[in-house]
Amino acid sequence: MPSGKKGYTDNDIFDRLMAGESIPMDEPEYSRIREGVNRTRKLSQKLNQATDEDEIRKYLGEIIGEEIDESTTIFTPFHTNFGRHIRLGRNVFINHACSFLDLGGITIEDEVMVGPRVNITSENHPVEVADRKTMVPGEVVIKRNAWIGAAASIMPGVTIGENAVVAAGAVVTKDVPENTVVAGVPAKVVKKL
Repeated sequence: MPSGKKGYTDNDIFDRLMAGESIPMDEPEYSRIREGVNRTRKLSQKLNQATDEDEIRKYLGEIIGEEIDESTTIFTPFHTNFGRHIRLGRNVFINHACSFLDLGGITIEDEVMVGPRVNITSENHPVEVADRKTMVPGEVVIKRNAWIGAAASIMPGVTIGENAVVAAGAVVTKDVPENTVVAGVPAKVVKKL
């Protein structure tokens, strides 16, 4: 039975990841992730060779499975491992050399600016050696009008609040309140807007 999410079915490995379920890499259905990653690699070559904005939006739309609004700008190169769990709003700007690991889900709302070399990951692994080959997903949500500075890293399970600013080079491991500026490693609130 369809779940309504990108054509997956209930208890599909991708639904389970989006629901935050940890998935061991030796699970039989894990091969479906590899298939999806291989599909994205092929499309990513076309995306990163494109020179026209419309062509870039077209290929990224194919990767994520949704049309990209014409108000959104993506500078290449752009990297993602899967792509189907990325949601992009309107009037989003993504600068050069960003990397999104999205199996746990990445939502970027309207009016967000993402600086160059930003890393957003919605995937992690346990520290314990016996469990390390388990994918632990955590959706990342970047709310309306946020600004992510150059070379910042956003970790799994984090929500960046509306109008928030993440300073260049920050490593964000916890939710960022709306209307604040965070900086540092790990990122901490340094200013209220």
